[in-house]
Parts: sequence; structure tokens; C-alpha cells
Amino acid sequence: MSTKRKPKPVRPQASPPKIERVQTGMRVEKRILKVLKALAEYHDVSLGDLIEGIVLHAFEGKCAFDKTSLDRISTLKGVYDLELGASHSHRLVEMS
Repeated sequence: MSTKRKPKPVRPQASPPKIERVQTGMRVEKRILKVLKALAEYHDVSLGDLIEGIVLHAFEGKCAFDKTSLDRISTLKGVYDLELGASHSHRLVEMS
């Protein structure tokens, strides 16, 4: 006796949320920005989309990147001589 499964019902896709974006003049450490820009280029998204994705994941306590992306980040940090890590956050001092 064969047991055939019923196909799952197709759910209509929800339309993407409507949002309003604003320009910001935020300041970011130079090498961090270089890594972020390169990573955005690698994923073929805008810098703003990349940052939004990182933040939305962080707000839920999740990592925004899979192993491949984390490896790419590690490589890019080497390229741009970025040795900063999470332990440095909120302790950076700007050069005068």
C-alpha cells in the first residue's frame, strides 16, 4: 500500500513591508566601512540594505551571516587591516 502525501497548500506570498528610509550622516570607523562596502558588493546589495539586515538580525539575537560570509568577512578584515572586534565596541577613541 503506497501512502501518497497531499501537496502542501500554497500560501500566497505576503507583500513586502512598506517603509520610509531617511538619509543619515552617521560616522563609522574607516576600515569597518571598507569591509562593509566590500561585503555589500560581494552580496550585490546596497550598503544601506546590508546594514539594515545586520541590525534586524541583531535585534532578534541572530547572526546575519552564514559561514561563507563570515569567512569572507575574515578575509576582508585582513585586506583592510581591521583588527577591531566586539570587545572594542564603545571604547574607540578618535584620533585628534
